Amino acid sequence: MNYKLIKMNIHGDERGKLVSIEGGQNIPFEIKRVYYIFDTLPNQERGKHAHKELEQIIIAIDGACQFVLDDGQKREEIWLNRPDVGLYIGKNMWREMRNFSYGCKLMVLASTHYDENEYIRNYEEFKKQKNNV
Repeated sequence: MNYKLIKMNIHGDERGKLVSIEGGQNIPFEIKRVYYIFDTLPNQERGKHAHKELEQIIIAIDGACQFVLDDGQKREEIWLNRPDVGLYIGKNMWREMRNFSYGCKLMVLASTHYDENEYIRNYEEFKKQKNNV
């Protein structure tokens, strides 16, 4: 499975806490795009796609949600619920997001700019491509 949880370094004192994110340092790629997801209701699902070459780190800035990760042979469930832990998802990993808490906010760091041709949006097509590799 091409994913891992990355513990971010927390800096803080009596004024509060800070997490620093640096491409090529605590992020294993150069960051080309940042976006965030919010106002997703608990009964909604998102994702349901894979990327051919894109790598991502997803951080639950606020709230929580569940990720289902699939490499074409094995499925695993991961909960994101801390702003100091990032979920790295590598190339060719199917992802589904569900069970959003109210107010969940996800920040996504991506290794490439947006390209619709990068997406695999059909699960059967994803499995076919994984078996041909």
